[in-house]
Amino acid sequence: MSKPRDPTELESESRIGQLLLKNTTLSPTQLEEALEIQKREGGVLGEILVRRNFVLQHEILRALCAQLDLPYVEDLKPNDVDATLVKDLPINYAKTKEVLPISKLGDTLKVATSNPFNLSMLEDIRVFTGCRVQLVVSTPARIQDAINRVYERAQANMMTDIKNEFDETYDLEGPIDILDASEDDAPVIKFVNSMVFRAVKERASDIHVEPFEKEMIIRFRIDGVLYDILRQPKRAHAAISSRIKVMGQLDIAEKRLPQDGRIKIKLAGKDIDIRLSTIPTAHGERCVMRILEQTDRVLELPQLGFSGDTLIHIESLIKKKHGIILVTGPTGHGKSTTLSAALSKLNSPERCIITVEDPIEYVIHGVNQIQVNSKIDLTFARALRSILRQNPDVIMIGEIRDRETAEIAVNASLTGHLVLSTLHTNDSSGAPTRLLDMGIEPFLIASSILGVVAQRLIRRVCTKCRQEYTPTDFELQELGITRENAKGGHFYKPVGCPNCAGSGYAGRTVVHELLLIDDEVRQLIVKASDSAAIKKKAIEQGMRTLREDGVQKVMQGITTIEELLRAIQADE
Repeated sequence: MSKPRDPTELESESRIGQLLLKNTTLSPTQLEEALEIQKREGGVLGEILVRRNFVLQHEILRALCAQLDLPYVEDLKPNDVDATLVKDLPINYAKTKEVLPISKLGDTLKVATSNPFNLSMLEDIRVFTGCRVQLVVSTPARIQDAINRVYERAQANMMTDIKNEFDETYDLEGPIDILDASEDDAPVIKFVNSMVFRAVKERASDIHVEPFEKEMIIRFRIDGVLYDILRQPKRAHAAISSRIKVMGQLDIAEKRLPQDGRIKIKLAGKDIDIRLSTIPTAHGERCVMRILEQTDRVLELPQLGFSGDTLIHIESLIKKKHGIILVTGPTGHGKSTTLSAALSKLNSPERCIITVEDPIEYVIHGVNQIQVNSKIDLTFARALRSILRQNPDVIMIGEIRDRETAEIAVNASLTGHLVLSTLHTNDSSGAPTRLLDMGIEPFLIASSILGVVAQRLIRRVCTKCRQEYTPTDFELQELGITRENAKGGHFYKPVGCPNCAGSGYAGRTVVHELLLIDDEVRQLIVKASDSAAIKKKAIEQGMRTLREDGVQKVMQGITTIEELLRAIQADE
């Protein structure tokens, strides 16, 4: 039950309602409906009108400014604001009250706010700054964005006293040609630009910025393996993490909760999309930037490492009219890339293809792609229900995470749609069991799944420096093959050269297995048999396992024994 409203407050909001009737597109019927909601549920009249889409927020502010003879600022320009103006005003206060100093003339401070009626806020700013206050009004969204950008510059300016330290010990190789970098930029901006440039140059998939008790460590993930790139004093971390968060349009004042964002940049003519994730740790915020290069290159399954019977069967499966095809494996092992390659193969004018992804990693021309957005409750399940009304031929689901999504995927496959998706299991035979655990009926799993691809990414040995050798008996035993089986194979050791940055490896390829759901496997699924029984039957039917495919790639000279054992052995 809402508390009784103060009579003067009601009278004031009634006047505001009449003012909006006169100066905006608000109709008397809409105002009456909003007042009824206010009477029933409580709340502020302006917020109710905006929530019901009766008026826009800036229309209310503009009308109030006209009535109060206050300037309304359509477009705040953060770059024109002197960052020294905010040194006496805490950022938490600025964000909570939605207020920002934007200029100063003599002892008069011009301040932008979204709420000109907050008299206590005016008094606070007089105390903080010792200046007379002149108000201008703008929308909350524009003020919050300006606060983020101005305070980030203010924090960057605090680092000028250690500029020489940045120039000497923080320098990374390569020219700065991203984010309009210039000589006038603060050292922290140059540093972050250089870090991103070097990561792209060295083919890194992730940048990790990790704070510890006395130092900050920056690591790159290259070909699936993390490498230490830089260690610096802890005092640099706050400014660097704030700069990264501003680039990702995150709240730099919020350091207690995880946040996710995106950064889009151009680098040497290439479009680079960066997924940003921050989490709070004991010594500060840990930032991870995943680098995705946007290209128009059409992905193809053979280029990813699929070959032989598996490639033939996959290409046959994706031509089916209905059913589910699953790709399984750990995070970061190319499942989304494989699905995108399959969609590229299917993509043609006569097919309607719709995807639901989180996030969209590859933009495919001619495919309708939907980005999941938890902030507005656009989940996989909700998007899928709407997609089915659009009558697509092919549906791609970024990941089956819960029972609801799994049920919709199964029902879609049984009603004439081809469904492609990913699932987190260690091998292909674990996929039916995983769906059983989610609560899907065994007979529905058996009748809907066409096949399950399991995959891992392993590093390719560098062709410029690799060295051929004869493996020892122990190494062959680890592979599970005899000396006789190894005849005709080409085995290489990694050496290291400038081409592979001394690692001995350059690029990655897929090792894979494909579980085809034939009648015998289908019977095991209906009986809710465990994954071991399903795998045993599939091997009897001729399935080549992940390890066997990996051994084949070792003998072909594509990778090394130690790399295969690193990638596969931990799962067995």
